[in-house]
Amino acid sequence: PLMVAYHDDEWGVPCHDDLALFQRLALESFQAGLSWSTILRKREAFRAAFLGFDPAVVADFDDDGRARLLADAGIVRNRAKIDATIGNATAFLAVAQAFGSFDGYLARMVPPPPARLPADATGADVPATTATSDALSRDLKARGFRFVGSTIVYAFMQSVGLVDDHLPGCHRYGVTR
Repeated sequence: PLMVAYHDDEWGVPCHDDLALFQRLALESFQAGLSWSTILRKREAFRAAFLGFDPAVVADFDDDGRARLLADAGIVRNRAKIDATIGNATAFLAVAQAFGSFDGYLARMVPPPPARLPADATGADVPATTATSDALSRDLKARGFRFVGSTIVYAFMQSVGLVDDHLPGCHRYGVTR
């Protein structure tokens, strides 16, 4: 039910709120090497542990904040991913400052409208990466982000509606947002 609700209500729905974008990017980064269902089950614990995923708050986490996160059994306690999320908060704020918002940055990096899969597409047609996710990944890394490889970035793009990978036959396929 949790995965169905996520699919039906969130996945692929355009998201333009910077706090929500930071949360989604952080959670996609935490998913690396794990299943999305694991992250989704822990999402509320992540939100609590990262104090609502406000990048200005997360960027200020110090050694005590890191220790608190590493001790929190409700989240994925991976030091590299925790450190990356804290560092990514600082990079996120810099990008938002430079472009007016992180959403504004994404609008410049990812051409609208979201591409939709063709009417005869199957699950095998859903890519893990694209030239756009490759470019966005490279640019994020150049701006100091970590755990933002092209596959993670493409999953983020799917999540926030920058691409539309709902398959034909899905009730969300081709839904105008």
